[in-house]
Amino acid sequence: MALYRRVFMTDNRWTFLIDGTARAGIEAALVSLVEPGARLLVVRAGRFGLLLSEIAQRIGADIRTLDIPWGEVATPAQIEAAIVAHQPQVFATIHGDTSTTMAQPLDGVGEICRRHGVLSYVDATATLGGMAVATDGWGVDVVTGGLQKCMGGPPGSSPITISDRAAAHIMARRHVEAGIRDDDAEDGGRARIGSNYFDLAMIMEYWSDRRLNHHTEATSMLYGAREAARIVLEEGLEARFARHRAASRAMVAGLRAMGLVVYGQDACRMTNVTGVHIPDGVDGERVRARMRADFEIEIGTAFGPLAGRIWRIGAMGYNAMKHKVLLTLGALEAVLRQEGHPLASGAAVDAARATYEGL
Repeated sequence: MALYRRVFMTDNRWTFLIDGTARAGIEAALVSLVEPGARLLVVRAGRFGLLLSEIAQRIGADIRTLDIPWGEVATPAQIEAAIVAHQPQVFATIHGDTSTTMAQPLDGVGEICRRHGVLSYVDATATLGGMAVATDGWGVDVVTGGLQKCMGGPPGSSPITISDRAAAHIMARRHVEAGIRDDDAEDGGRARIGSNYFDLAMIMEYWSDRRLNHHTEATSMLYGAREAARIVLEEGLEARFARHRAASRAMVAGLRAMGLVVYGQDACRMTNVTGVHIPDGVDGERVRARMRADFEIEIGTAFGPLAGRIWRIGAMGYNAMKHKVLLTLGALEAVLRQEGHPLASGAAVDAARATYEGL
């Protein structure tokens, strides 16, 4: 808990782990925050914003959306206007949506939510450990993450942090299950959380000094999550963020030196994944297959309206390193030339190296 407070850049007491992959953390947050029939406002600007509304539908929320074109982000003014218009119980957004490679700016968002009496939730699965997840600085209530992206750990545990006011809301939905109730057990006065496994009120009591039993702890994952946080903090958050920014700058410079068009807005680009348009006349899937077969490098396909239009190239965690960026750019250049796409030989690697030499 102490390690992940530092990772989440928070003093929140309730900072711990949900057993399950990053999506388990998302579902635990939403099912514990949003009561059946309560209104939830979701920013939808990519696949994972759509996922939040998909989960919320299953828990019976009254869903309202702020729909933003893929490749763009919401402004604070748009967020506040939507909150005023819809008056939700909870506001939810993605920090970094890997489907669009855009990072939603969150400065001031927590203050907007508090001013209007709204709880806030942020999914930072893809950014935790690689970009600043400034929980207290943003003033948001609940943030969840994952281990398999910038944290460089194994998938299977979802770190979460919860503000005191969100914890009070969740504990008001508390229900102690029959098999472990004692005579002093008190349930909350609000609607019972609709999932037993993802019931944050019970999981918080499991992690509390009471150690009220809830489920069998995934002990191997607990050790893995602890080690991932230890390595991140040993490097130092600011040094780690700088390493990801450097990898992103180099990747973007190399792609543009090849004459490729980088997807999305530079001002809001995630530092750990870069989208790039597939050139006209190039078979994107064949390029991906050759990258794997010839160089053992995997670059990502895309989803929804971007499927078949862009590749997504990740440089996160232990892959956000100079030599790995240069190898990936060199490999992509070689494959594109093999596919008959005209390129200036060596331009990508030279441009990327120049960004490092300028640091």
